[in-house]
Amino acid sequence: MKIGIDTFDCDGGKSGVGVYLMQLLKRIPPSGDRYELFGWDYDRYSFSDAAGDLEFIPQCFVNGRTANSLWHLFRYPKFASSRGYNACFFPSAHRRLPGSSPCPTIGTVHDMAAYWGTRQTREHLGAVLRMVLPNSLRKLDRIIAVSSWVKQELVDVARVKEAKVEVIPNGIDLDAFYPRPRNEESVVLIQPFSFRRPYILYVSRIDYPVKNHIRLIEAFGIFKERTRHPHRLVLAGSDRNGADKVKAAAAKSKYRNDIFFTGHFPSKNLPELYSGADFAVFPSMYEGFGMGVLEAMASGVPVACARAASLPEVADHAALYFDPADAEDMADRMVTLTTKRDIYRECRALGLQQAQNFSWDRCAERTLKLIHETAGR
Repeated sequence: MKIGIDTFDCDGGKSGVGVYLMQLLKRIPPSGDRYELFGWDYDRYSFSDAAGDLEFIPQCFVNGRTANSLWHLFRYPKFASSRGYNACFFPSAHRRLPGSSPCPTIGTVHDMAAYWGTRQTREHLGAVLRMVLPNSLRKLDRIIAVSSWVKQELVDVARVKEAKVEVIPNGIDLDAFYPRPRNEESVVLIQPFSFRRPYILYVSRIDYPVKNHIRLIEAFGIFKERTRHPHRLVLAGSDRNGADKVKAAAAKSKYRNDIFFTGHFPSKNLPELYSGADFAVFPSMYEGFGMGVLEAMASGVPVACARAASLPEVADHAALYFDPADAEDMADRMVTLTTKRDIYRECRALGLQQAQNFSWDRCAERTLKLIHETAGR
């Protein structure tokens, strides 16, 4: 069988969705079904490390979100038919989908952020896609949800039939994320950065207000006032919506000299960054999965996170929880992790156990099986 894989809006393998696709591509068996990639011409070599032997077909030569949405709506059906696909897989189905397809379709939905909260808080998809996406989701033959939270949103928001949705959680690369020996050095050197320890870490794009950086900055100030500890706050992630507001809040903080923005942080160096942290905080108001939580836990770093969306599902009993709308509550958990070392050690041990429950091998096996079954209908 011949399977097409849509790489549009997978960010060249660099974002969370991109990592997801890269991990699946690495695990496609060398024989059996024939897989083929299609997407932006500039992504021709983005996935070569994971799928160098798969053919890549460049499509949609007009850049831009609206142009790409229109390509999926009007040009994709003819393209898929001309390639003779038995099925097409859409790894970023919450962002890009066709309106119809000449072959069976499978899509992975990582979140429904475009339909969460108010107009000011939700992720912007563009008027065309926001209008047609729910209907396109209903037309998929099978849907993969990365969490039970996302599955319920698909049922409630997009009115997708529950039987059509299968929950297949993301995995974690335990060969990359694992506890590293703690030395006594006061500085962690990760070129071109230098991080003075101890530091509190939050890895996420700077996206206001959904990622909740401003309330974390407020909580950090409360934490510093109450403890007088030397901790710094490291915010690792590229600038997105409202990043200027977040940086303005940091600049106004009494502890602004202890707040450090890295900008986009190289994925290959993330394990070292996590390992050097005293603990990690994830205050996001909305997450479809919450990969950072697993990365921190697998690295042996205790986690405090918001009691919101899918985060309790992923972290389970291994994290300390707080109300993401309450900076005092957030600060309380931060204080606990620095003053009660028995709780600190327990969170670390439980986090390492929890991370073992997630595997890219299992994710890929179940995903490829579902694609194969759908293509064979």
